[in-house]
Amino acid sequence: MLSVQQCQQARLSRDKRFDGLFYIAVLSTGIYCRPVCPARLPAEAGVRYYASQSAAAAAGYRPCLRCRPDSAPGSPAWQGSNASFVRALRLIAEGALIDADQAALASRLGISERYLRKLFARELGVSPKQYALYQQLLFAKTLLHQTALPVADVALQAGFHSVRRFNDAFVKQLKLTPSQIRRQPELKSSPMLSLNLPYRPPLNWALLLQFWQLRSLDGMEWLTAQSYGRTFCWPLDNNERSGWFSVQPASENSLQLSLYWPYPDGLSAVVAHIRRLLDLDADLLTIEQQLKPLFGDKLQSGIRIPGLWSVWEAAVRAVLGQQVSVAGARTQLNRLVQALGSEVPGDATKKLFPTPKQLLDSDLQMIKVPEARRNTLWALAKAVADNPAADPDSWLALKGIGPWTVAYSKMRGLSDTDIWLAGDLGIQKALAERDEPVDPATLSPWRSYATLQLWFGLAPATKPAKASETTSIAGSKVAKRTTTRNKS
Repeated sequence: MLSVQQCQQARLSRDKRFDGLFYIAVLSTGIYCRPVCPARLPAEAGVRYYASQSAAAAAGYRPCLRCRPDSAPGSPAWQGSNASFVRALRLIAEGALIDADQAALASRLGISERYLRKLFARELGVSPKQYALYQQLLFAKTLLHQTALPVADVALQAGFHSVRRFNDAFVKQLKLTPSQIRRQPELKSSPMLSLNLPYRPPLNWALLLQFWQLRSLDGMEWLTAQSYGRTFCWPLDNNERSGWFSVQPASENSLQLSLYWPYPDGLSAVVAHIRRLLDLDADLLTIEQQLKPLFGDKLQSGIRIPGLWSVWEAAVRAVLGQQVSVAGARTQLNRLVQALGSEVPGDATKKLFPTPKQLLDSDLQMIKVPEARRNTLWALAKAVADNPAADPDSWLALKGIGPWTVAYSKMRGLSDTDIWLAGDLGIQKALAERDEPVDPATLSPWRSYATLQLWFGLAPATKPAKASETTSIAGSKVAKRTTTRNKS
């Protein structure tokens, strides 16, 4: 939590850099607001500061209808110093407490339920269940504001199993009824949704598009001059439910999401996963402040982790990227997707990334790689199929998978912020060009962002795709410079 003095200065100046990092409760109105709320500023004696929306709600305050706290950028998961707490937040965002209890969540984290409650009490001032319920309600509030979904559909998509329970919780927690939020008539539910994804600037969207252009897979990903899109399946370990999305800039601090999700529930988990993939909850001002001494004027502001949908996908990309160029890996991955990827229901032109089972059932002769590489893929697919939630570090026991492959998989597949790819030839080349040695320990916990800064520093500017193009650009010069090697 920021100090009272920091909160006071941010509130009085309406500093956008602090939007979502804390909330202001007004004693006289019983309302809590964002630091950027345009309403007249109350006196300092009449306000209280809270680290989270759920903490403000637990103290008896309701969200402001003018600044809409539900539309604030997410509070960064890294604010919690404990790794278990950070992982708990991500699992809750993906629905871990919708169909299971706190004991099951604690078991997944490898800690006791008592310690889990202690973590949340210390970091947020509420229990895990209270936090999860309030996040469900805020997501429902967002759907009521931004879509024309019927209230019953909103309740299901937010993780409630009955409209009555949803209405009761909405009134009790938000001190409002859904009808007080809804500003437009209800329409028939549609599989296509449009939502606003807020983030805390800066965001270098052009550089992220360049990164994706070099690695995008035909039929599974597509880009234009301003947008990125891809297919996905949810849950992660099968393709029974699949959809696709595209994102493009909407304002200086938000992206516009177009999402195809033709199912009655699960929307909140999917949107949370998309936010993770785009790294929208990172506070880059804090991160870049720590990286500035290393990069100086060469620091490229706004670089976020370009995520992948799953750590499984990231691992397959890493294995096929061993000892070859980016363009060479992309060729093999395209062959794999075209041969094994399932079609997205409702659009036969779109492909899904192959599942572990699909790789296990294939002879993999469509990819032109050494037989040892195929054996590594089969071993990886079996390990993931047997235990989808296993720690990627356990893959080090598999022949052909070394530290580089696991680290790359965690950085892009889990958005791990503290990955230092010391074995990457591109990183080694960039470090060799520096006058002074770099101590990676001084960059923790933001070593993933330092890695990306070095990668982008190697790559020359890539010409953006034309607005009419929906394919990726393979830059051979960049690919040669970013060749990677697994040290296993």
